[in-house]
Amino acid sequence: MFDDEPQRQPLTLKRHTTAASTPMDSPAPPAAAGPASWLLRLVAVGLVLTALNLRPAITSLGALLEEVRDGLHMSGSVAGVLTSVPPLCFAVFGIMAPRLARRFGTGAVVCAGMAAIMSGLLIRPLVGSTAGFLAASALALMGIAVSNVLMPVIVKRWFPDRVGSMTGLYSMALALGTSLAAAVTVPMTDALGGSWKAGLGIWAVLAAAAVLPWIPLVRDRSGAQGQPATQQHRDVPALRITRSRTAWALACFFGLQATAAYITMGWMPQIFRDAGVSAGTAGVLLAVTMAMGVPLAFVIPRAAARMRNQGPIAVVLGTCGLIGYAGLYLAPAGGAWVWALLLGIANCAFPLALTMIGMRSRSGAGVVRLSAFAQSTGYLISIPGPLLVGVLYQHSGGWGLPIALMAGLMVPQMVAGILAGRDRTIEDES
Repeated sequence: MFDDEPQRQPLTLKRHTTAASTPMDSPAPPAAAGPASWLLRLVAVGLVLTALNLRPAITSLGALLEEVRDGLHMSGSVAGVLTSVPPLCFAVFGIMAPRLARRFGTGAVVCAGMAAIMSGLLIRPLVGSTAGFLAASALALMGIAVSNVLMPVIVKRWFPDRVGSMTGLYSMALALGTSLAAAVTVPMTDALGGSWKAGLGIWAVLAAAAVLPWIPLVRDRSGAQGQPATQQHRDVPALRITRSRTAWALACFFGLQATAAYITMGWMPQIFRDAGVSAGTAGVLLAVTMAMGVPLAFVIPRAAARMRNQGPIAVVLGTCGLIGYAGLYLAPAGGAWVWALLLGIANCAFPLALTMIGMRSRSGAGVVRLSAFAQSTGYLISIPGPLLVGVLYQHSGGWGLPIALMAGLMVPQMVAGILAGRDRTIEDES
């Protein structure tokens, strides 16, 4: 298990001294130096490329959902299941991330995660059935899940004095990848001959590029604090994280913002298309929503890191979401660009949640446990949302009830954000 010791200085890639070594066997080693500058740059590049790949598998599908439904003969309810697969995979596989990182090292797990994304994106356009498409999507989402959990851990380990700025950097890259996939998937599909299979499969190239920076870190067996996992296991008993009210508040906040995000990514283009907006414009509107996260995902973590209480930020973001959903209900086509901007601001609850995960524990070991708990539990909470939207849409024949559901979920999200934003750590409550 991971320990609760204070943050240690990250180590360079060196072979660790074995447990059998003693001061009698060899002179005491010099004090550990900080990581080499090239290694920090490599990790930063790896963070950015990884973040770029954490959403295109989802938003590229959202832009072509109607074509995929027609090609695979899906009903609205089955499409709702498809949009619920990401949070399900994130919950199931995300909980495995700490154990895998403890056994193989964070660099190796993220490298394998990027390879899984690449493989899933290559395979899913080649299958001709809904079951095969879901299975290939699950492979890609498995890679996304473990990487989701380990991003805050890597930041805490390698950049302990820059948690806010580095979280902002990879959150900005994540938002950029999300919006890029939403914006260019439809025109890129047209340029590739109009096949939705080619339009989805091309994103495997970006995932292949993200594998490369992590290869030099595959042999690093350090855990969340840059020390051998076996030592972490010996040092301090595990946190009783389920006793922490802050951890539960974070999990609820994370789950509710994920519900809103995956409903938006999976269904918002269809809402606009049903209102008379063209497929290409609907994809661009989704891209605008996702692109709002590019500047705000850098600004919000930095601002949140300077505040003792992050609750007010959660309230502002939730209020933007309420206004955006009201606009979607009253005038989906007439004010489409305004609603897209407001929902883009609301979706920036994600980088806020990641920042609070990094701030609600005093140690790297606590962060990895909190990250796994909050994200896995949160994604479990988010599973019914996209599925319920699909069912309501199919049986009501319109978007009134689904939009009312989306707006209603904003209220408990704000409440959970207020509770999670309080100035305390899980070690104080466990």
